[in-house]
This record gives sequence, structure tokens and C-alpha cells, in this order.
Amino acid sequence: MITLYEQPDSGNCYKVRLVAAHTGRPLRRVTVSSRDGSTRTPEFLARNPIGKVPAVELEDGRFLAESDAILLHLAEGMPLIPADAYDRAKAYEWLFFEQYSHEPAIAVRRALFVYEERAALATPERLAQLLEAGNKALAVMETRLAAHDWLAGDGFSVADIALYAYTHTAEQGGFDLGGFPGIQAWTARIAALPGHVGLLD
Repeated sequence: MITLYEQPDSGNCYKVRLVAAHTGRPLRRVTVSSRDGSTRTPEFLARNPIGKVPAVELEDGRFLAESDAILLHLAEGMPLIPADAYDRAKAYEWLFFEQYSHEPAIAVRRALFVYEERAALATPERLAQLLEAGNKALAVMETRLAAHDWLAGDGFSVADIALYAYTHTAEQGGFDLGGFPGIQAWTARIAALPGHVGLLD
């Protein structure tokens, strides 16, 4: 069985649980966190030298980190990775977008509200900058989702999993999804999929 080292309320860790749920892979879950220092212990750093979650220990004892790399590994050979070469490249494009344009705004602004120890970083200027960047990222998603059910190709894929994880909690960071009806319909579609698990399930 794959072991997931996670902080349960982390969207990046949630991605791994979602891909596991949608590929029928059981997970052994071990809670660690930067908040209590458990990701900085020598034992954890031997598993993932950058000291972040998620990290997984595969069935053969090897370790893998970075949420989107884990997604791609667990979805290998499954319908979650589009078979068509162009659609597959578009899925990868959305993964890069998620890490470069979406997560640094949506997830970071949420963290400033959710985690007490980060409150001092929530200056008005910082919050305004993150709100603007996050709304730009959401607008890019809306352009696609206003006309299509899924982000890449004609089916649910790793692209949807990667971007759902923090988008569906964006309102915790002060984002108003009311102006993004395509995104709202998309999050509802994902939540209704068979085998879906919630962030804190």
C-alpha cells in the first residue's frame, strides 16, 4: 500500500487523496506538518529533503514528492491522463498553470486567513495583490469552463483534480466565486462524481 505523508487540510495533499480515490488505490495516511516541525525531522527529510508535504512512499519503498508529480505517477495508464497527445499536453499545461499562477495566489491567500501563525503576513497590500492575481487565474479557468465541462479534453482528468483542490476552498481566502458560473458548475460536477472524497473526509 502507498503511504501518504500529509497535512490533512492541505490542498496539495488533498490532490493525492483525490487521485487515489478516482483510481481505486488505498492509501495509508500519516499526518505530518510544518506547523509542528514534523516535516523538519531527520526521519522525514530522509523521505523528502525539501521538508514539505505531500510525499508518498510507494509500494516498492521509493519516495516521491511534489503534488503534481505524484498525481501523474498515480494516474499513469489511467483515463485521468488523456490518451490524445494534444489533450494530454493541455492537461500538463493546466498543471503548470496551477503551480505557477493559481496556487501562489488562491492557496496562499487562503492560508493567510486559515492559519493563525500567518496572520502577521496578511497586510492590506499583500491581500490586495493576491486577490488580484487569484481573480486573474480564476478568469482564465472561467474562459475554458464557461464552454466546456472539463479543463483538458472531453473528460475528467488530472488537470481537474489539480485545480479543484484549492479552487473549491477559494472562498475561505476571500474570493467570490459568484462571478464565475462555469467554475461553480465544474466544482459541483466534480463533487458529484462517484468515489469523490471531500477535503476533510
